[in-house]
Amino acid sequence: MKTKKIKIGFKDIGAALDDFVETGEALTRGEEVREEAGVYFTNIEAFRKAITPRRLKLLNVIKTSRPGSINELASMARRNIKNVSEDMRLLAQVGLLEIREVQNRLAPEVDYDEIDVRIAV
Repeated sequence: MKTKKIKIGFKDIGAALDDFVETGEALTRGEEVREEAGVYFTNIEAFRKAITPRRLKLLNVIKTSRPGSINELASMARRNIKNVSEDMRLLAQVGLLEIREVQNRLAPEVDYDEIDVRIAV
């Protein structure tokens, strides 16, 4: 089985806006634009605030145990449901997990096996 990775990189706001404008201009010209998959942070400090050891553990529990609800995830992680819910919301917001509605419950999903962090020097 092929390992699926998600790429994490760093772009300052100016570079991200430049990429956005370039993509828009290319689409306007009718050019095909390659979709760049990944999650970008403005700096390493923003990454460190978003990806804490507890949140990484949640991602691992979600990937390996496939909980069917937030309650189930909180129980598996032995954490308070309110804190788990907040962490899930943030991880979904930055693109590291998806939250799907399954049988009237919100179920977290991680569809990659590894996180590939790239730092330019």
